[in-house]
Amino acid sequence: MTVSASATFWLRPVAPFRLDLTAWALRRRPHNVMDRWNGRVYGRALVVKGSAVEVAVAQVGSLDSPRLRVTLTGPRIETDAKATVRESLERLLGLRINLAPFYRRAAADPKLQALVSRFRGLKPPRFPTMFETLANALACQQMSLSVGMLLLNRLTEQCGLTVEGAGEIVYAFPRPEDVAPLRAATLRRLGFSRQKGSSLIALARACVGEQIDWDALNDPDDDAVVERLVRFQGIGRWSAEYALLRGLGRLNVCPGDDVGARNNLRRWLGLRRPLAYTDVRRLTARWQPYAGLVYFYMLLDRLDAAGRLAADRLPEQDAAEHVTHTPV
Repeated sequence: MTVSASATFWLRPVAPFRLDLTAWALRRRPHNVMDRWNGRVYGRALVVKGSAVEVAVAQVGSLDSPRLRVTLTGPRIETDAKATVRESLERLLGLRINLAPFYRRAAADPKLQALVSRFRGLKPPRFPTMFETLANALACQQMSLSVGMLLLNRLTEQCGLTVEGAGEIVYAFPRPEDVAPLRAATLRRLGFSRQKGSSLIALARACVGEQIDWDALNDPDDDAVVERLVRFQGIGRWSAEYALLRGLGRLNVCPGDDVGARNNLRRWLGLRRPLAYTDVRRLTARWQPYAGLVYFYMLLDRLDAAGRLAADRLPEQDAAEHVTHTPV
């Protein structure tokens, strides 16, 4: 496919902001084909009016005076594409979220302040749609994140719309209408279990058939939303709480059944025994209403310990044009 159109515009996030940290909180694993980061540019294909558009985001300016240069490329760029992409990026990258109250809360907790200082500028990301949120939850249930990401990559490459970006074909995460026609056997070949594949197809078909009342998820009562979500085929408590945080942006929700989050919390607090769901609720209560935000900081702490963030860190001489890190 030959790219024949492009457009550029600028966004100004609420400061402080670091694109690299926020991109990694979305990415989670380096083999993620949906959310790409090359050390300077965050890339993602988004669907705008039925066509995939490659979106490339680069940060210019400092941590405390950030600007984002957004470049769109595709076979055609519709006149309202910028507005659509702007809305998606504000959700994906948490661009409008003001974390000043959280920083003040962290300043009163020396251990938390030390963690927040290391990753100041991280914004809490959200998946662009609830379908993608729940598809992520289904794929990653009861298996490692690395394996779950592999399943999501295969699904995306199987039926996601494509566009040429930076000389290569990139894939947009599938829409419900892309997944609904699939047969369970196809998802089995991609590595999904019979139950996960059936649940994902049922979710896609319910979306296409407009059988889901998404507005009901705006209920401010988290428990009520969890109760609604667990009615969906294949969705349990972990998936529902995951969706509250990563889909609905409820920063008070730390998924207590998330084994990775439990381990990250245990290691960070220096605890020896494994944690149960009730332990996570009890230990994170001190940070409310930001327990879910701390979840993202602990994720970055673990990624940094694994060398993921250092591998993408820019040379010091280039940092001024990208981002300047200052402590809380």
